[in-house]
Amino acid sequence: DCHPACLFTMKETDREAVATAVQRVAGMLQRPDQLDKVEQYRRREARKKASVEARLKAAIQSQLDGVRTGLSQLHNALNDVKDIQRSLADVSKDWRQSINTIESLKDVKDAVVRHSQLAAAVENLKNIFSVPEIVRETQDLIEQGALLEAHRKLMDLECSRDGLMYEQYRTDSGNTRDMTLIHGYFGSTQGLSDELAKQLWMVLQRSLVTVLRIIEREEKIDRAHTGSQKKLEGEDVRSTSWTTRRHKTLMAQCFPPQYDIFRRLLGMYHQALSSRMQELASEDLEANEIVSLLTCTEMMGNVDLAPEVDVIALEPLLSPNVVSELLDTYMSTLTSNIIAWLRKALETDKKDWVKETEPEADQDGYYQTTLPAIVFQMFEQNLQVAAQISEDLKTKVLVLCLQQMSSFLSRYRDETQLYKEDHLRDRQNPPCYVQYMVAIINNCQTFRESVVSLKRKYLKSSGEEDVSLSQPSMDGVLDAIADEGCRSLLEEVFLDLEQHLSELMTRKWLLGSNAVDTICVTVEDYFNDFAKIKKPYKKRMTAEAQRRVVVEYLRAVMQKRISFRSPEERKEGADRMVREAEQLRFLFRKLASGFGEDAAGYCDTITAVAEVIKLTDPSLLYLEVSTLVSKYPDIRDDHIGALLAVRGDASRDMKQTIIESLEQGPTQASPNYVPIFREIMVPSLNVAKLLK
Repeated sequence: DCHPACLFTMKETDREAVATAVQRVAGMLQRPDQLDKVEQYRRREARKKASVEARLKAAIQSQLDGVRTGLSQLHNALNDVKDIQRSLADVSKDWRQSINTIESLKDVKDAVVRHSQLAAAVENLKNIFSVPEIVRETQDLIEQGALLEAHRKLMDLECSRDGLMYEQYRTDSGNTRDMTLIHGYFGSTQGLSDELAKQLWMVLQRSLVTVLRIIEREEKIDRAHTGSQKKLEGEDVRSTSWTTRRHKTLMAQCFPPQYDIFRRLLGMYHQALSSRMQELASEDLEANEIVSLLTCTEMMGNVDLAPEVDVIALEPLLSPNVVSELLDTYMSTLTSNIIAWLRKALETDKKDWVKETEPEADQDGYYQTTLPAIVFQMFEQNLQVAAQISEDLKTKVLVLCLQQMSSFLSRYRDETQLYKEDHLRDRQNPPCYVQYMVAIINNCQTFRESVVSLKRKYLKSSGEEDVSLSQPSMDGVLDAIADEGCRSLLEEVFLDLEQHLSELMTRKWLLGSNAVDTICVTVEDYFNDFAKIKKPYKKRMTAEAQRRVVVEYLRAVMQKRISFRSPEERKEGADRMVREAEQLRFLFRKLASGFGEDAAGYCDTITAVAEVIKLTDPSLLYLEVSTLVSKYPDIRDDHIGALLAVRGDASRDMKQTIIESLEQGPTQASPNYVPIFREIMVPSLNVAKLLK
């Protein structure tokens, strides 16, 4: 029978189904023409109903099959539980019966234990009785040095002792009397163990002592050969390190891997070496000895020791504080040495300056002395040594070299100045003054190139380059030395030209003096010696020589040594000035032929002044002078007055007008103009007196 609630639910479902059906039929019969399809609708709905009923029957049948299978499995499980219950009952019964059997076998168990103890005792009797004999044999083997065999017998004794004590502890752990008896019986075992350990350490220490004795012998040999009490040979220590490493490698083959004998020996050797190096570091070492010591500190960290040695795990042979003190001492000593070496090198070079033979020339024929090569060879050697120790020390040594080089060049400059002054007091001495001054000038270029090469070689990173840039520039000092040398050589030239320059613009000159011919010959002769000056300095020197000759020529004009008396004299004098300007132009172009430019521009100034003197119409003087001033804006009023006085035909009013007119319109100089009149002084007669 169905539950009332179920019946109510079924009725509700039927009503909903009928209502749904009515709605569907109403939806299908909206129009009259749809009544013709009633039969078709009925068949379609019948098919749908049959399909739904078939699916419902299949679902119900599937549910019924599942329920049937579940009931079957529950029935089987119930039977299995009953079987297990019966098996457990049987096991419980058998267990109760076995308890009685075990209790009856207790006597057998006790007999087995006693038998086991007796068997162990019988087994150990032989070892127990032989203990004194084994002790004596072990002692003899230790004394004979057969440590491996002694160790085997010692292990047998220890195994017997430990076995007996274990059996005693297992059977009667509370019987301390028997345990003490066994321990006392085997008491000599500990003494043998200590003696064996002592002998093993002696063997290891002897191996290290052998190495240290080799080092000491080598040091004694070094001291005997050099007479020094502090000599230290880094290569000997490296060789000894290789020997010791080989020795330890061979010893490692004689011990089990777990002994790690190589690492232990390495630690002992490292400690001994560290102690010895600490002792050496405390002595008063020289610079080369400090370098050797610091180089040796890198020995135990050398990558060549890998993979046998974990070089990273090793402590430094010298503490950082000691290394820092050694480096400070090294830098201080090196500074003193470099100063002394540079001073000695300069003194040696100065002795060459007074020789009667010319200095040597390089492969290109330029005069030079050995000073740059000596200085930079010394720098190079110290930098190579520093680079072997550390990059930081290398940089510090380079900075030190550059600093000392800067100070050295200042002394070098002072000495060349004294050299020049001594020569001026007696121009006959030294006999090769010109040649050695040329060599000094060339040395400046060599110094410059060597500094650049040194920086390029020993400064690799941009950070290091910043260090070098912080050092004072030496280019200015080198240029000053070279320029002063060039001027001193030109002074030599102009001392010989002084007499001939004094003839210019005089009556003697106008009547046919060959002063300019002599000037050209003298200058060319000197420049034959100057040909061995390196190109950058020779170029400047040639330009300076031309400028000074032209300045002296113009100074002769401005000194009013002659005043032309007629147009013919003015023309003759001006033509002579033009010819001599061309003669000088030819000379200096010839001297500057290898410089790739026209280096005779100064000579045009003489020609321009000659044009003012040559002018035949005085009324055009203002225009001509204006042209001259526009080309050479550093001309002053006194220059113009002196030039008009040399012409000899300008009236007082004309001079006044020209000067006043030029004052009203100052001329601006071009950016490339090099003043030439600025250094030419006119005699003390002022313009006002000239106009009288």
